[in-house]
Amino acid sequence: MERQDPLSNYEMLKKYSIDFLGLDLFGVADIRAIRDKFLLPEHLVKRYDYAISFGKEVLLSVLDDIQEAPTLLYFHHYRQLNAFLDRAALQLASFITARGYLALPVAASQVIDWKNQKAHVSHKKVGELAGLGWLGRNNLLVNPELGSRFRLVTVLTNLPLKTNNPIPFSCGDCHRCLTVCPAQAIKETPADFDHLACFEKLKEFRNRGLVGQYICGICVKACYGRKNYLSEK
Repeated sequence: MERQDPLSNYEMLKKYSIDFLGLDLFGVADIRAIRDKFLLPEHLVKRYDYAISFGKEVLLSVLDDIQEAPTLLYFHHYRQLNAFLDRAALQLASFITARGYLALPVAASQVIDWKNQKAHVSHKKVGELAGLGWLGRNNLLVNPELGSRFRLVTVLTNLPLKTNNPIPFSCGDCHRCLTVCPAQAIKETPADFDHLACFEKLKEFRNRGLVGQYICGICVKACYGRKNYLSEK
C-alpha cells in the first residue's frame, strides 16, 4: 500500500481525474452515514467509507436542440456521457486498486427502479455530500458553474481521503426550471418536487417514440449555470 495521508491521496486522485481522465467535477464524500441505503450487498458496502463523485459537462450546443421534448441528438449525447463516465470510473478504480486499496465503480446510469428513480447508489446524494452542488428545485444537483448540466458517476473506496463539504441551497430567486417544466413537477422547494408527475411525463415522451429511454432535458437546459451560458430569449 502507498501513502496513507488523506490530503495527499485526495490531491493525487483529483489531478489524475481532471488532468488525465478529462473530468470536469471531482469531490469526495464520507458515506458512512448513508451507505446502509445503498442497494448493494451489505458485505460489499461495509468495506467502503468514502465515495468519489465526479462529473462531465453536458454540452450547451446539444441542449440547444431541445425545445419542448427530448431529442435524438440529446439522447445520443446522454448515452455517450454515461459511457465516458463508466470508463473513467473503471480507470480510477484500477488506479486505486494498483495502490493496494479497494475501489468499486458504480455505473453512471443503471437504474433498478425507474418509477422511484432507484439505482445501486444515489449519485446525486453522493455528489451533494461531496460538495459538487446543492439539491435544486428541479430535483437535480446544481453546481455553481455548470448548473444542472452534468452527468455523475461514483467510485466507492477504502483509500483514506480528505472529504469535501456540502454546498447550501443557493437557487435564490431563480425559477427558470419551474416555469419550463412540461410536467409542472417542479415546485418552490426541492422537498415538494412531484416525482410521479415527472415520471409520467418521461413515460409519455418514451411512448411517443421520441427517444428510447426515460429522459427529458428541459429543466437541465434551463439550469445552465455561470459557465458559457446561453443568452435568454
